[in-house]
Amino acid sequence: MTLYEELKARGLIAQVTDEAEISEMINTGKATFYIGFDPTADSLHVGHFMALSFMKRLQMAGNKPIALVGGGTGMIGDPSGRADLRNMMTVETIEHNCNCFKEQMSRFIDFSAGKALMVNNADWLRGLNYLEFLRDVGPHFSVNRMLSAECYKNRMEKGLTFLEFNYMIMQAYDFYELFSRYNCNMQFGGDDQWSNMLAGTELIRRKLAKDSHALTITLLLNSEGNKMGKTARGTVWLDAEKTSPFEFFQYWRNVDDADVIKCLKLLTFLPIEEIYELEKLEGQQLNKAKEVLAFELTALIHGEQIAEQSKQTARALFESGGAADMPTVEFTESDFVDGFTDILSILQKSGLCQSKSDARRAVDQGGVEVNGVKVTSITAGFSSDECKGEGIVVRRGKKNFCKVIVK
Repeated sequence: MTLYEELKARGLIAQVTDEAEISEMINTGKATFYIGFDPTADSLHVGHFMALSFMKRLQMAGNKPIALVGGGTGMIGDPSGRADLRNMMTVETIEHNCNCFKEQMSRFIDFSAGKALMVNNADWLRGLNYLEFLRDVGPHFSVNRMLSAECYKNRMEKGLTFLEFNYMIMQAYDFYELFSRYNCNMQFGGDDQWSNMLAGTELIRRKLAKDSHALTITLLLNSEGNKMGKTARGTVWLDAEKTSPFEFFQYWRNVDDADVIKCLKLLTFLPIEEIYELEKLEGQQLNKAKEVLAFELTALIHGEQIAEQSKQTARALFESGGAADMPTVEFTESDFVDGFTDILSILQKSGLCQSKSDARRAVDQGGVEVNGVKVTSITAGFSSDECKGEGIVVRRGKKNFCKVIVK
């Protein structure tokens, strides 16, 4: 199985412009590719994990990744998939976030000896002369075509600002600059970025009047990562100060049954044959696959030693005087509205808190955990599916805890 065939088998490929050329370049290590990261926070989160894993996977095969940090585009904000305007960040905040990204990526991608590059698009975007840019780039974009792009559709009804309307042009210009400066011949992104990415390929073709055969090798990464960034319990960060390694482990240990194999394929470096074997597991046996997933991903971000410690802590919670002996509270499907209930209701019904106001205080004071993960929001929700099987372990303070299961 070639690398490109494996990428398809893992479900990583959504759309491509020239599959034959793309597969040949990737398989032979000839791709210089980029993935963009807008610095909307001071840490990467699990939604970025797929992109990082993808970069690492291709780098291991000899291809050269370029991590493009959006110090320039971050001042606009990507409208894709959004119903409202992003909050505007100061230049200082953007610079701080970019520096944090660099530190985290350097622990994951090998930037030594020119094996990868880290570039900030502020280097060319912030210094642009507006009139010169309009004359140079503007004629290559059709407004009618831009308005039909999928990335703008969600914003059209509420009102798309001219600020956001420029994002496609900025992203296209990024590819042009990377192609011109670093011979970057391939771009990757979530499938909601398809229109923006095609615009970049077209801009290069028009401005440089080159043979499109060398340029239309835009590759599109399946955007499952966009669904991983936020959960009902808040954002799961790669920064250990924001999300502890154990919380990170538990996040993956508690993924839905329907997602565990998909995550193993998309995110881990386990041989695909091993994942096929894990795919045969059913029911309670899926917990083995979940533990493998949690260990592999925690080891990638925090190291094998910490991953092993997190695994043993999780096992102790459920096996060594933990879940086996703790009080159990049975919920029914009627306790859930549309399959979900909130943490305040769980705390009250389980008896860990006398009332919802008591439960609210416990959460606000940081004294509530579910499966070892601190609950930080009183609106945190849990599905009935999560509470089936082994259930969930709810803890208030150091000594008060119970297991919640759905019958």
